[in-house]
Amino acid sequence: MNNPLALDALGPRISIMGPSNSGKSTLAEAISRKTALPAVYLDQLHHVPGSQWQPRATAEFLQLHTEAVRQERWVIEGNYTRCIEERLARATGLILLDVSVPVALLRYIRRCYSSAPRIGGLGSGRDPITLAMLKYIIRTAPQNRKRHQQIFAQVSLPKIWLHSQSEIQACSESWGLALNIPR
Repeated sequence: MNNPLALDALGPRISIMGPSNSGKSTLAEAISRKTALPAVYLDQLHHVPGSQWQPRATAEFLQLHTEAVRQERWVIEGNYTRCIEERLARATGLILLDVSVPVALLRYIRRCYSSAPRIGGLGSGRDPITLAMLKYIIRTAPQNRKRHQQIFAQVSLPKIWLHSQSEIQACSESWGLALNIPR
């Protein structure tokens, strides 16, 4: 990470992308606390609250997404590339987290065993470790990573690409953020 942008340079509408379990929700929550930007967790818009990750109807999710991005101030974390163009058209800054598969797996396992509520979760209690999620982190996320990198390269917004957990930590410290990472 070379000379990170100042947090203020990302403006009042920040989009955070990255692989599952890369720390998007944790970073969004920390930015929200520091800046008073409302945090929007796309998983909460995409899934039925209190469920074990049951998706909403597509039209309902897209409507909730549209309502969220129309706001004047936000930090939105999540990918959901079917609606990324609408989000990035309103965004004033972009952060791409790009942690390795082993780091994402470790974060997932820690999250599932943590007694702390999951930041950006559905309020349904502790998430169980599932084979589907393990496969997603190992197989699907690396493929999505290439798409995220292409999107990042094409965006002409103020942006920052954090390539590792140590870069995320260093950038967070430079911005004066306190990350609440489950241990």
